[in-house]
Amino acid sequence: MSEAKSNVAMPQAEIPSAYDIPLEDIMPINARLWSEHKWIEYFERLRAEDPVHFNYSDIAGRFWSLTKYEDIKKVDSDWQNFSSANGITLGLPVDADLPEGALGITTFIAQDPPVHDVQRKTVSRAVAPNNLVAMEALIRERTCRVLDALPEGETFDWVDTVSIELTTMMLATLFDFPFEDRRKLTRWSDVTFAIPQPGGIIESEEERRAELLECLAYFTQLREERLKNPGSDLVSMLAHGEDTKDMSPMNYLGNLLLLIVGGNDTTRNSMTGSVYALNQFPDQYDKLIAKPELIPQMVAELIRWQTPLAYMRRTANNDCEIGGKQIKQGDQILMWYASGNRDAAVFDNANELDIERPNARQHLSFGFGIHRCMGNRLAEMQLRI
Repeated sequence: MSEAKSNVAMPQAEIPSAYDIPLEDIMPINARLWSEHKWIEYFERLRAEDPVHFNYSDIAGRFWSLTKYEDIKKVDSDWQNFSSANGITLGLPVDADLPEGALGITTFIAQDPPVHDVQRKTVSRAVAPNNLVAMEALIRERTCRVLDALPEGETFDWVDTVSIELTTMMLATLFDFPFEDRRKLTRWSDVTFAIPQPGGIIESEEERRAELLECLAYFTQLREERLKNPGSDLVSMLAHGEDTKDMSPMNYLGNLLLLIVGGNDTTRNSMTGSVYALNQFPDQYDKLIAKPELIPQMVAELIRWQTPLAYMRRTANNDCEIGGKQIKQGDQILMWYASGNRDAAVFDNANELDIERPNARQHLSFGFGIHRCMGNRLAEMQLRI
């Protein structure tokens, strides 16, 4: 009689407390720390016991996690010694070859001056203060329309109905993208950094490649149209800018994806995180209702507390020392904004939401130095409205 085999997946072991494992075994990039919301305790221990934490990965090689506010700010502000040119997310070692089939996408945020500066300058005009004034009425009208249409007395998906819809409409406006196809922008944003897995956003690298090439083809057609009939949108700026008009296809795609992800993923995370935060801290919601003039201050605090982008990477240009640790040239350095924004040395009761926090605007979420988020004012305006 043959033995029956079950296709039911065995449950994974529970993630232990951060204080029940050896310090050297803490791996901040463990996806389950984030999906199961266990990261806060792990970073609390690292900030207290090993704020510049070393790890080794068979894929990524050597990398360090910076967990304290001042260390992160120092590295983020020093592009001369800590480069973005080898990537801004944890990846292959500097001297490794790209895997077969990789697109080799480049983008200005993953560059150092002078390339970074001239390409950034071309597109930053789209979110200049004078343009934001013109956008505010449109954003307000759309926000009211979306919120007024929400169902009453029944459960609905806030992320899809509100957060994604509002950010995708804004992106479509910035690109002058066909409005009926705007959800393609959401899909390309999700695909860009998704981890391939069965039943996931993508199931293979080949699927990612195919969809991103579809994105390139779509925007290449838009570029051809804007070369003939330019406007004030981002595609026209890239097509006609002296420093961007001759970009390679992969550089064009990379900069498009940067703008798509930056304008969609992080802002929608903040919108969703804001609702979650006020639900977790009802006293702060009550305070907001009583004192709506706190909205601008609340926006800064929500961005600190929620931290839409968990980390950014740099690569050491030289041997150096950070927090008493010896960093080797070529080492990858992860600046954990999510941890720095909870650093008790800077923010009192950092795990709590306090919409009257006096130094909330000192958060790390938008970065520092030449790579500070160029769309920060637009993001704040969307959240404020």
